[in-house]
Amino acid sequence: MGKRAVTTDATAIAIIRGAGLRCTQARVAVLSHLAAVRGPRTHAEVADALADRGFDRATIYRNLTELTAARLVARVELGDHVWRFEIARAAKPGAKGDDHPHFVCTTCGDVSCLDDVKVSISPRSKGGSPGRGSGAGRAGNGIRAVKEVLLKGTCAECG
Repeated sequence: MGKRAVTTDATAIAIIRGAGLRCTQARVAVLSHLAAVRGPRTHAEVADALADRGFDRATIYRNLTELTAARLVARVELGDHVWRFEIARAAKPGAKGDDHPHFVCTTCGDVSCLDDVKVSISPRSKGGSPGRGSGAGRAGNGIRAVKEVLLKGTCAECG
């Protein structure tokens, strides 16, 4: 699959077919919706947004799951035990994987993807300073790799 942005239903159709999936109206609607919104959305938010098109909640959930399995959609959990779904970075031009930080506004609850933010974490080795001493090359505190980063604070709109 190429680095084509999902900007139209025709592009969504090509991306879905390119992933080897059957192209249905629900899949096109879900993929196009996630590409059009900013940040990850819950199943309920996607279902509500597409309700006027006649899709029930079960159909939306099944398609979110199938698109996730095909790696066209990424599923994230932000610490509140609610899965959220977003267009996979592979479907966006210039993107390099789905690992990127998210920001949650603690006032309004808005969730944003921080695509342009690079987070680098370098745990200290047992020797006491980064990359030196007997623990060089190993992360401290039993951490091998950080997979997700979640930042919380107040968004610009909430001031």
